[in-house]
Amino acid sequence: MSHSFPVRIFYEDTDMAGVVYYANYLRYIERARSDIVEQIGLDQRAMRDEGLVFVVTRVEADYLGAARFGDRLEVQTTHQAEGPVRWVFDQDVLRDGKVIFRAKVTAVCMTTGGKPTRLPAKLRLSDGDPAR
Repeated sequence: MSHSFPVRIFYEDTDMAGVVYYANYLRYIERARSDIVEQIGLDQRAMRDEGLVFVVTRVEADYLGAARFGDRLEVQTTHQAEGPVRWVFDQDVLRDGKVIFRAKVTAVCMTTGGKPTRLPAKLRLSDGDPAR
């Protein structure tokens, strides 16, 4: 599945050199993942009330360019369930069609007590394997 999410760079996003502070790219891709969850129709508050949460367990990131104040970026994401508990996201941040940040993010579904548990059915079935 693929998804696109727009990001506008504000002054508060930049560091003393006038470029986007490196950690903010993680915020942008998090916002895109949150938008995906909402578009799929999962209610994370209801999940939490039922004792289930998504937890990021791994991030691999490459900084390939820099964004500056006033830039308009796009976060492009593809995602899929990998196994019964993992949800993997490949995310690119683009400026003017060029990738300036790339990340692979792995999230797992866990109980609020910290135990891994099966992904919601909407995600398990979306990977084409109804047996999961």
